[in-house]
Amino acid sequence: MREMIENNRYLFLDLLHFAIIITDSHSSILFANRYAEMLLGYERKEIEGQRLRIFFFEEDLVYLLPNIIYLTLYKNGFEGEILLKQKGGKKVFVNLFSSSFKEGGDTFLIFSFQEIQRLKRLEHERLGMSHWATIGVMVEEIAHQIRNPIASIGGYAKRLINRLPSSAKNRFYLDQIIHESNRLETMLRRIEEVILIPMPVIKKENVKEVIDEAVNMFSKKTQELDVSIHLETGSLKGDEYFFIDRTLIIKSIIYILENSLDAIIPIKGNEKRTIINLSVFQEDENIKLSISDRGEGISKKNMCKIFEPFFSTRPEKIGLGLTFTKKVIEEHKGTIKISSRLKRGTTVIISIPIDRRRAIRRKLIL
Repeated sequence: MREMIENNRYLFLDLLHFAIIITDSHSSILFANRYAEMLLGYERKEIEGQRLRIFFFEEDLVYLLPNIIYLTLYKNGFEGEILLKQKGGKKVFVNLFSSSFKEGGDTFLIFSFQEIQRLKRLEHERLGMSHWATIGVMVEEIAHQIRNPIASIGGYAKRLINRLPSSAKNRFYLDQIIHESNRLETMLRRIEEVILIPMPVIKKENVKEVIDEAVNMFSKKTQELDVSIHLETGSLKGDEYFFIDRTLIIKSIIYILENSLDAIIPIKGNEKRTIINLSVFQEDENIKLSISDRGEGISKKNMCKIFEPFFSTRPEKIGLGLTFTKKVIEEHKGTIKISSRLKRGTTVIISIPIDRRRAIRRKLIL
Protein backbone atom coordinates (compact mmCIF):
# COMPACT_ATOMS: atom_id res chain seq x y z
CA MET A 1 0.00 0.00 0.00
CA ARG A 2 2.79 2.39 0.97
CA GLU A 3 4.58 1.62 -2.30
CA MET A 4 1.39 2.36 -4.29
CA ILE A 5 1.02 5.72 -2.55
CA GLU A 6 4.68 6.55 -3.21
CA ASN A 7 4.25 5.73 -6.91
CA ASN A 8 1.10 7.85 -7.23
CA ARG A 9 1.97 10.83 -5.05
CA TYR A 10 2.24 13.18 -8.05
CA LEU A 11 -1.19 12.03 -9.18
CA PHE A 12 -2.54 12.93 -5.76
CA LEU A 13 -0.96 16.38 -6.03
CA ASP A 14 -2.72 16.88 -9.36
CA LEU A 15 -6.08 16.36 -7.64
CA LEU A 16 -5.52 19.25 -5.22
CA HIS A 17 -7.42 22.46 -5.90
CA PHE A 18 -4.47 24.70 -5.14
CA ALA A 19 -1.09 25.11 -6.80
CA ILE A 20 1.90 23.01 -5.76
CA ILE A 21 5.44 23.60 -7.02
CA ILE A 22 8.41 21.53 -5.86
CA THR A 23 11.99 22.71 -6.43
CA ASP A 24 15.48 21.60 -5.48
CA SER A 25 17.52 23.62 -2.98
CA HIS A 26 18.62 25.97 -5.80
CA SER A 27 14.99 26.76 -6.67
CA SER A 28 15.02 24.81 -9.96
CA ILE A 29 11.50 23.56 -10.61
CA LEU A 30 11.11 19.78 -10.48
CA PHE A 31 7.33 19.48 -10.44
CA ALA A 32 4.22 21.63 -10.89
CA ASN A 33 0.74 20.25 -10.42
CA ARG A 34 -2.20 20.77 -12.75
CA TYR A 35 -3.66 23.69 -10.76
CA ALA A 36 -0.30 25.52 -10.95
CA GLU A 37 -0.36 25.08 -14.74
CA MET A 38 -3.87 26.53 -14.93
CA LEU A 39 -3.21 29.43 -12.56
CA LEU A 40 0.12 30.52 -14.04
CA GLY A 41 -0.68 29.77 -17.67
CA TYR A 42 2.25 27.44 -18.37
CA GLU A 43 2.33 23.82 -19.43
CA ARG A 44 4.28 21.59 -17.06
CA LYS A 45 7.00 20.87 -19.61
CA GLU A 46 7.59 24.64 -20.03
CA ILE A 47 8.44 25.25 -16.38
CA GLU A 48 10.11 22.05 -15.18
CA GLY A 49 13.84 22.78 -15.10
CA GLN A 50 13.28 26.56 -14.94
CA ARG A 51 14.11 28.62 -11.86
CA LEU A 52 11.34 29.85 -9.58
CA ARG A 53 12.22 33.42 -10.58
CA ILE A 54 10.14 33.11 -13.79
CA PHE A 55 7.01 33.70 -11.66
CA PHE A 56 8.33 36.88 -10.04
CA PHE A 57 8.38 40.45 -11.33
CA GLU A 58 11.73 42.20 -11.83
CA GLU A 59 11.34 44.41 -8.76
CA ASP A 60 10.84 41.34 -6.51
CA LEU A 61 13.96 39.47 -7.62
CA VAL A 62 16.30 41.52 -5.43
CA TYR A 63 14.69 41.06 -2.00
CA LEU A 64 11.38 39.21 -1.98
CA LEU A 65 12.35 36.00 -3.77
CA PRO A 66 15.72 35.56 -1.98
CA ASN A 67 13.99 36.17 1.35
CA ILE A 68 11.30 33.58 0.60
CA ILE A 69 13.91 30.99 -0.39
CA TYR A 70 16.02 31.74 2.72
CA LEU A 71 13.01 31.43 5.06
CA THR A 72 11.99 28.20 3.33
CA LEU A 73 15.47 26.62 3.52
CA TYR A 74 16.60 27.72 6.95
CA LYS A 75 13.56 28.82 8.96
CA ASN A 76 9.95 27.72 9.27
CA GLY A 77 8.99 28.67 5.77
CA PHE A 78 7.10 31.66 4.40
CA GLU A 79 3.40 32.54 4.57
CA GLY A 80 1.81 35.63 3.07
CA GLU A 81 0.11 37.38 0.17
CA ILE A 82 2.30 38.11 -2.84
CA LEU A 83 1.98 39.11 -6.47
CA LEU A 84 3.10 36.54 -9.05
CA LYS A 85 3.61 36.83 -12.80
CA GLN A 86 1.60 34.67 -15.15
CA LYS A 87 2.76 33.64 -18.59
CA GLY A 88 2.41 36.74 -20.75
CA GLY A 89 3.17 39.08 -17.86
CA LYS A 90 -0.25 39.38 -16.19
CA LYS A 91 -0.43 39.78 -12.42
CA VAL A 92 -2.15 37.39 -10.04
CA PHE A 93 -2.51 37.77 -6.27
CA VAL A 94 -1.86 34.56 -4.32
CA ASN A 95 -1.57 33.41 -0.76
CA LEU A 96 1.76 31.55 -0.61
CA PHE A 97 2.92 28.90 1.87
CA SER A 98 6.37 27.33 1.66
CA SER A 99 8.27 24.62 3.47
CA SER A 100 11.25 22.29 2.96
CA PHE A 101 11.75 18.57 3.36
CA LYS A 102 14.58 16.06 2.99
CA GLU A 103 14.54 12.87 1.00
CA GLY A 104 17.49 10.60 0.24
CA GLY A 105 19.92 13.17 1.60
CA ASP A 106 18.67 15.94 -0.70
CA THR A 107 16.71 19.03 0.34
CA PHE A 108 13.59 20.04 -1.54
CA LEU A 109 11.40 23.13 -1.33
CA ILE A 110 7.64 22.97 -1.68
CA PHE A 111 5.50 25.99 -2.47
CA SER A 112 1.72 25.89 -2.27
CA PHE A 113 -0.41 28.84 -3.23
CA GLN A 114 -3.99 29.75 -4.00
CA GLU A 115 -5.35 32.61 -6.03
CA ILE A 116 -7.01 35.29 -3.87
CA GLN A 117 -7.82 37.79 -6.64
CA ARG A 118 -11.51 36.88 -6.43
CA LEU A 119 -11.45 37.23 -2.64
CA LYS A 120 -9.84 40.66 -3.02
CA ARG A 121 -12.57 41.67 -5.45
CA LEU A 122 -15.31 40.37 -3.15
CA GLU A 123 -13.80 42.29 -0.25
CA HIS A 124 -13.72 45.42 -2.39
CA GLU A 125 -17.37 44.87 -3.33
CA ARG A 126 -18.29 44.30 0.32
CA LEU A 127 -16.68 47.58 1.31
CA GLY A 128 -18.48 49.24 -1.59
CA MET A 129 -21.82 47.83 -0.43
CA SER A 130 -21.15 49.07 3.09
CA HIS A 131 -20.36 52.50 1.66
CA TRP A 132 -23.62 52.50 -0.33
CA ALA A 133 -25.56 51.44 2.77
CA THR A 134 -24.15 54.41 4.73
CA ILE A 135 -25.00 56.76 1.88
CA GLY A 136 -28.49 55.23 1.74
CA VAL A 137 -29.21 56.14 5.36
CA MET A 138 -27.98 59.71 4.74
CA VAL A 139 -30.04 60.05 1.55
CA GLU A 140 -33.22 58.88 3.28
CA GLU A 141 -32.80 61.52 5.99
CA ILE A 142 -31.80 64.31 3.61
CA ALA A 143 -34.68 63.49 1.23
CA HIS A 144 -37.12 63.59 4.13
CA GLN A 145 -35.80 66.97 5.28
CA ILE A 146 -35.83 68.49 1.78
CA ARG A 147 -39.09 67.04 0.44
CA ASN A 148 -41.39 68.90 2.83
CA PRO A 149 -40.04 72.42 2.00
CA ILE A 150 -40.17 71.61 -1.74
CA ALA A 151 -43.79 70.47 -1.42
CA SER A 152 -44.64 73.66 0.48
CA ILE A 153 -42.97 75.93 -2.09
CA GLY A 154 -44.72 74.17 -4.98
CA GLY A 155 -48.05 74.14 -3.15
CA TYR A 156 -47.99 77.86 -2.31
CA ALA A 157 -46.95 78.73 -5.87
CA LYS A 158 -49.94 76.76 -7.24
CA ARG A 159 -52.30 78.58 -4.88
CA LEU A 160 -50.95 81.95 -5.96
CA ILE A 161 -51.13 81.14 -9.66
CA ASN A 162 -54.75 80.02 -9.33
CA ARG A 163 -55.64 83.45 -7.90
CA LEU A 164 -53.93 85.42 -10.66
CA PRO A 165 -55.57 86.31 -13.97
CA SER A 166 -54.12 84.51 -17.00
CA SER A 167 -52.64 87.80 -18.27
CA ALA A 168 -50.74 88.62 -15.07
CA LYS A 169 -47.01 89.21 -15.59
CA ASN A 170 -46.02 87.27 -12.49
CA ARG A 171 -47.56 84.03 -13.77
CA PHE A 172 -44.35 83.23 -15.67
CA TYR A 173 -42.26 83.34 -12.50
CA LEU A 174 -44.75 81.22 -10.58
CA ASP A 175 -44.80 78.71 -13.45
CA GLN A 176 -41.01 78.47 -13.20
CA ILE A 177 -41.19 77.94 -9.43
CA ILE A 178 -43.70 75.10 -9.90
CA HIS A 179 -41.64 73.60 -12.73
CA GLU A 180 -38.42 73.63 -10.70
CA SER A 181 -40.21 72.30 -7.60
CA ASN A 182 -41.48 69.36 -9.63
CA ARG A 183 -37.99 68.83 -11.05
CA LEU A 184 -36.47 68.78 -7.56
CA GLU A 185 -39.14 66.31 -6.43
CA THR A 186 -38.33 64.06 -9.41
CA MET A 187 -34.62 64.34 -8.66
CA LEU A 188 -35.15 63.30 -5.04
CA ARG A 189 -37.25 60.35 -6.14
CA ARG A 190 -34.60 59.24 -8.64
CA ILE A 191 -31.78 59.60 -6.10
CA GLU A 192 -33.71 57.47 -3.59
CA GLU A 193 -34.46 54.97 -6.35
CA VAL A 194 -30.77 54.52 -7.21
CA ILE A 195 -29.32 54.58 -3.70
CA LEU A 196 -32.07 52.50 -2.10
CA ILE A 197 -32.47 49.81 -4.76
CA PRO A 198 -34.05 46.84 -2.95
CA MET A 199 -32.56 43.38 -3.16
CA PRO A 200 -34.08 41.70 -6.22
CA VAL A 201 -37.08 39.47 -5.57
CA ILE A 202 -36.24 36.75 -8.08
CA LYS A 203 -39.09 34.88 -9.77
CA LYS A 204 -39.47 32.83 -12.92
CA GLU A 205 -40.79 35.17 -15.63
CA ASN A 206 -41.71 34.76 -19.28
CA VAL A 207 -39.20 36.72 -21.38
CA LYS A 208 -41.63 37.92 -24.05
CA GLU A 209 -44.21 39.04 -21.50
CA VAL A 210 -41.63 41.14 -19.62
CA ILE A 211 -40.37 42.82 -22.80
CA ASP A 212 -43.91 43.48 -24.05
CA GLU A 213 -44.85 45.07 -20.73
CA ALA A 214 -41.80 47.37 -20.81
CA VAL A 215 -42.52 48.45 -24.41
CA ASN A 216 -46.23 49.03 -23.69
CA MET A 217 -45.44 51.14 -20.62
CA PHE A 218 -43.05 53.27 -22.70
CA SER A 219 -45.09 53.47 -25.92
CA LYS A 220 -47.17 56.46 -24.77
CA LYS A 221 -44.08 58.67 -24.77
CA THR A 222 -42.95 57.49 -28.21
CA GLN A 223 -46.41 58.01 -29.72
CA GLU A 224 -46.56 61.58 -28.42
CA LEU A 225 -43.23 62.34 -30.09
CA ASP A 226 -43.91 60.37 -33.29
CA VAL A 227 -41.12 57.89 -32.59
CA SER A 228 -41.61 54.15 -33.13
CA ILE A 229 -40.11 51.08 -31.44
CA HIS A 230 -39.25 48.19 -33.72
CA LEU A 231 -39.41 45.06 -31.55
CA GLU A 232 -37.72 41.93 -32.87
CA THR A 233 -38.31 38.67 -31.01
CA GLY A 234 -38.23 36.37 -34.03
CA SER A 235 -35.79 33.88 -32.58
CA LEU A 236 -37.88 33.43 -29.42
CA LYS A 237 -40.54 30.70 -29.38
CA GLY A 238 -42.58 32.48 -26.72
CA ASP A 239 -42.07 30.03 -23.86
CA GLU A 240 -38.57 31.17 -22.86
CA TYR A 241 -38.15 32.25 -19.26
CA PHE A 242 -35.58 33.78 -16.97
CA PHE A 243 -35.27 34.33 -13.24
CA ILE A 244 -35.47 38.06 -12.53
CA ASP A 245 -37.05 40.80 -10.46
CA ARG A 246 -39.73 41.82 -12.96
CA THR A 247 -40.21 45.38 -11.66
CA LEU A 248 -36.50 46.25 -11.57
CA ILE A 249 -35.76 44.81 -15.03
CA ILE A 250 -38.72 46.58 -16.65
CA LYS A 251 -37.67 49.86 -15.08
CA SER A 252 -34.11 49.34 -16.36
CA ILE A 253 -35.31 48.69 -19.91
CA ILE A 254 -37.46 51.82 -19.79
CA TYR A 255 -34.50 53.95 -18.68
CA ILE A 256 -32.47 52.78 -21.68
CA LEU A 257 -35.41 53.43 -24.02
CA GLU A 258 -35.69 56.94 -22.53
CA ASN A 259 -32.03 57.58 -23.33
CA SER A 260 -32.59 56.46 -26.93
CA LEU A 261 -35.63 58.71 -27.18
CA ASP A 262 -33.67 61.70 -25.86
CA ALA A 263 -30.94 61.04 -28.43
CA ILE A 264 -33.44 60.87 -31.29
CA ILE A 265 -35.61 63.95 -30.54
CA PRO A 266 -33.03 66.62 -31.62
CA ILE A 267 -32.69 65.03 -35.10
CA LYS A 268 -36.34 64.34 -35.93
CA GLY A 269 -37.25 64.71 -39.57
CA ASN A 270 -35.40 61.72 -40.94
CA GLU A 271 -37.88 58.82 -40.73
CA LYS A 272 -35.18 56.14 -40.52
CA ARG A 273 -33.61 57.90 -37.56
CA THR A 274 -36.81 58.10 -35.49
CA ILE A 275 -36.91 54.35 -34.84
CA ILE A 276 -35.65 52.61 -31.72
CA ASN A 277 -34.68 49.01 -32.46
CA LEU A 278 -35.16 46.49 -29.67
CA SER A 279 -34.19 42.88 -30.31
CA VAL A 280 -34.39 40.04 -27.81
CA PHE A 281 -32.73 36.67 -28.24
CA GLN A 282 -31.30 33.74 -26.33
CA GLU A 283 -27.58 33.04 -26.50
CA ASP A 284 -26.32 29.99 -24.63
CA GLU A 285 -27.44 30.39 -21.01
CA ASN A 286 -28.31 34.09 -21.32
CA ILE A 287 -31.17 36.26 -22.51
CA LYS A 288 -29.81 39.22 -24.45
CA LEU A 289 -31.47 42.55 -25.21
CA SER A 290 -30.07 44.89 -27.83
CA ILE A 291 -31.45 48.44 -27.87
CA SER A 292 -30.13 50.69 -30.61
CA ASP A 293 -30.89 54.10 -32.08
CA ARG A 294 -29.49 56.34 -34.76
CA GLY A 295 -29.47 59.41 -32.56
CA GLU A 296 -26.77 61.87 -31.58
CA GLY A 297 -24.40 59.27 -30.18
CA ILE A 298 -21.88 59.67 -27.38
CA SER A 299 -18.42 61.19 -27.73
CA LYS A 300 -15.32 59.18 -26.81
CA LYS A 301 -14.61 61.70 -24.08
CA ASN A 302 -17.96 60.99 -22.41
CA MET A 303 -18.08 57.20 -22.84
CA CYS A 304 -16.10 56.59 -19.65
CA LYS A 305 -18.59 58.69 -17.64
CA ILE A 306 -21.93 57.27 -18.78
CA PHE A 307 -22.53 55.13 -15.67
CA GLU A 308 -21.50 57.85 -13.22
CA PRO A 309 -24.29 59.27 -11.03
CA PHE A 310 -25.65 62.63 -12.27
CA PHE A 311 -23.73 62.51 -15.56
CA SER A 312 -25.81 63.83 -18.44
CA THR A 313 -25.07 65.92 -21.52
CA ARG A 314 -28.50 67.52 -21.13
CA PRO A 315 -28.83 70.07 -18.30
CA GLU A 316 -32.54 69.30 -17.83
CA LYS A 317 -31.83 65.61 -17.19
CA ILE A 318 -30.80 64.14 -13.84
CA GLY A 319 -28.41 61.48 -15.16
CA LEU A 320 -29.26 58.55 -12.90
CA GLY A 321 -30.97 56.14 -15.31
CA LEU A 322 -27.85 54.26 -16.42
CA THR A 323 -26.48 54.22 -12.87
CA PHE A 324 -29.70 52.52 -11.74
CA THR A 325 -29.71 50.11 -14.70
CA LYS A 326 -26.08 49.02 -14.20
CA LYS A 327 -26.67 48.28 -10.52
CA VAL A 328 -29.81 46.26 -11.28
CA ILE A 329 -28.19 44.23 -14.07
CA GLU A 330 -25.15 43.47 -11.91
CA GLU A 331 -27.44 42.39 -9.06
CA HIS A 332 -28.86 39.87 -11.55
CA LYS A 333 -25.28 38.66 -12.33
CA GLY A 334 -25.62 40.10 -15.82
CA THR A 335 -23.66 42.58 -17.92
CA ILE A 336 -24.40 45.80 -19.77
CA LYS A 337 -22.24 47.03 -22.65
CA ILE A 338 -22.60 50.26 -24.60
CA SER A 339 -21.07 51.16 -27.95
CA SER A 340 -21.61 54.51 -29.64
CA ARG A 341 -20.42 56.77 -32.41
CA LEU A 342 -21.03 60.48 -32.46
CA LYS A 343 -23.78 61.45 -34.95
CA ARG A 344 -24.23 57.74 -35.80
CA GLY A 345 -26.10 56.36 -32.81
CA THR A 346 -25.80 54.08 -29.80
CA THR A 347 -26.29 50.39 -29.05
CA VAL A 348 -26.84 48.99 -25.57
CA ILE A 349 -26.55 45.22 -25.05
CA ILE A 350 -27.82 43.68 -21.83
CA SER A 351 -27.09 40.07 -20.99
CA ILE A 352 -29.01 38.38 -18.17
CA PRO A 353 -28.44 34.77 -17.07
CA ILE A 354 -31.52 32.62 -17.60
CA ASP A 355 -30.91 31.03 -14.22
CA ARG A 356 -28.26 32.13 -11.73
CA ARG A 357 -27.98 28.61 -10.35
CA ARG A 358 -25.13 26.58 -11.82
CA ALA A 359 -26.08 24.05 -14.48
CA ILE A 360 -25.00 21.19 -12.21
CA ARG A 361 -27.77 22.20 -9.78
CA ARG A 362 -30.58 22.37 -12.31
CA LYS A 363 -30.04 19.69 -14.97
CA LEU A 364 -28.51 16.25 -15.47
CA ILE A 365 -25.15 16.20 -17.21
CA LEU A 366 -25.19 13.14 -19.42
